[in-house]
Amino acid sequence: MNVSLMIAGTLSALAALLHLGCIYFGAPWYRFFGAGEQMAVLAEQGSIQPTLITSGIVTVLTIWSLYAFSAAGVILRLPLIRLALIIITLVYLVRGVGGFFLINSPMGNSPEFWLWSSAICLIFGFFHFIGLKQKWASL
Repeated sequence: MNVSLMIAGTLSALAALLHLGCIYFGAPWYRFFGAGEQMAVLAEQGSIQPTLITSGIVTVLTIWSLYAFSAAGVILRLPLIRLALIIITLVYLVRGVGGFFLINSPMGNSPEFWLWSSAICLIFGFFHFIGLKQKWASL
């Protein structure tokens, strides 16, 4: 079992659960987590758009979590695991770094959202990178 990939999978699963919380609890959670006032207002108005967008994020994060757990050796081996982990790691790291460039032009999100979410993505990417490096030969 690879501890770094276990942590990576757990972090992605936790992020998926928090996104589910946004769907369930609605506008206050969208606001608290910095998703932007537009998403919060749409949720208050009963629009399906925030639910669809957030459900897509939940799905992606859940799949990423499963790939990390698979590479860690705690669930069955998933197809294209090496390629998937490379892509997942790159997405987290690129999103983490890229978000810092959006702090001054937040595009509907608060600067705090970009700061915190970028730091979180870098942490997630770090654990994926370490785990991927440790397991590279056996993937």
